[in-house]
Amino acid sequence: VQLQASGGGLVQTGGSLRLSCTASAFTLYYHVIGWFRQAPGKEREGVSCISLTFGRTYYSEAVQGRFTISRDNAENTVYLQMNSLKPEDTAVYYCAAGLDYSDLKSSCHGVYGMDSWGKGTQVTVSS
Repeated sequence: VQLQASGGGLVQTGGSLRLSCTASAFTLYYHVIGWFRQAPGKEREGVSCISLTFGRTYYSEAVQGRFTISRDNAENTVYLQMNSLKPEDTAVYYCAAGLDYSDLKSSCHGVYGMDSWGKGTQVTVSS
């Protein structure tokens, strides 16, 4: 499956952006879609994951309460609504797909490898 992330941009602190991850095919039963980010000089980190089959969600502590992940299976798209953005949210954001092991936290933290990755989209939050 091919994934395409979009929706990044430049926003001021406290602003909002919505990222989209569109898949070439969403016959991904028992798969998860995750959003990951990588800031300059830092390791890639998991931000949020969603189970396409069951709709369960996971958020990292850094974004809990500010970001919301959702899916539209009819549109083959997963969204990441990002509110109350902070300068530390600045990064390249990637979406990825992997098998659903019923452990979203582990999927988001790289314990289970993701099979497909999209090209990233830059998010820049100015102070």
